[in-house]
Amino acid sequence: MTSEVLTFIDGRAGRIRLNRPQAIHALNTSMCAAILEALAAWEHDSAVEVVLIDHAEGRGFCAGGDIRMLAESGAKDGVEARAFFHTEYRMNHRLFTYPKPVVAFMDGITMGGGVGISQPARYRVATENTRLAMPETGIGLFPDVGGGWYLSRLPGRVGQYLALTGYRADGAECHALGLATRYLPSAALDEAKTRITANPASIEQILAELAASVPEAKLLAHREAIDRLFAYDKLEAVLAALEADSSDWARQTLATLATKSPQTMKVSLRLLREGAAMPDFAAEMRQEYAVGARVVMRHDFIEGVRAVIIDKDNAPKWNPATAEGVSDALIDEIFAPLPEAEAWTPA
Repeated sequence: MTSEVLTFIDGRAGRIRLNRPQAIHALNTSMCAAILEALAAWEHDSAVEVVLIDHAEGRGFCAGGDIRMLAESGAKDGVEARAFFHTEYRMNHRLFTYPKPVVAFMDGITMGGGVGISQPARYRVATENTRLAMPETGIGLFPDVGGGWYLSRLPGRVGQYLALTGYRADGAECHALGLATRYLPSAALDEAKTRITANPASIEQILAELAASVPEAKLLAHREAIDRLFAYDKLEAVLAALEADSSDWARQTLATLATKSPQTMKVSLRLLREGAAMPDFAAEMRQEYAVGARVVMRHDFIEGVRAVIIDKDNAPKWNPATAEGVSDALIDEIFAPLPEAEAWTPA
């Protein structure tokens, strides 16, 4: 059986290559564990000076996590889902705190779990193929894997916009927002990897020499509207602002939000509000694990996966069906810390 993640030393680099093309390299528990094991092995290995993360083949870097498994587990006892989150978040945290430079090549689809393994990297390379999104509210989930940390630190209210709508940012938009540190043509990636593995001390110079001129970031044309209409941490206020705006963009955005789970849109807004004040990334992961452990067992997630991934009718029946129906008490319950014995801990 071919390994779903390839970990090996290439020159002076540790290489992590996602190798599950039939699922656009979506992460499962064993893949996260293998990445953790490689990072631990290389941390004190003087032969490894840099870590490169990419994908072996196919049209995307990483489409997220094993959503079908999570929904099946959530419909039962949630044990397998919690085990996945626990391992995945340990991997996210290990990458965030890793002492050696990490370079992530976000070529193609980079969603959910793919954001979680690319954003902790010191060097994040986007291309003309990059499509980065946190589309979780469309399946009754929320932008986890550190989404509360990364999105809350984007300029203005762009993070709130991305979290609620699941907007797919292209490579130029990722670069403009700081989600990518460099924009390279995909044709230059092999040369970049070859040169970095041979000379890790020159990463910045290599990426700069191979960088392409960055196209216009289309999303920036809507920055004023995003900052104004998404200025609220209360979902009802965001929806009211959009309803009161007569622009086509506001109408289209409102139509997009009408397809999302009201419950997890509220979860997302709170996650970003609290994420902005988190003392460190471990605290963020601890909170997201508690929230994820509960959300994965709730109706909206199981129903969202049914509608979008299993039956593909794209007609989820959310419960509660409206923002007003999602009480503050319910959100408080979802965000309550887990008992110490069940809480997430770093590796």
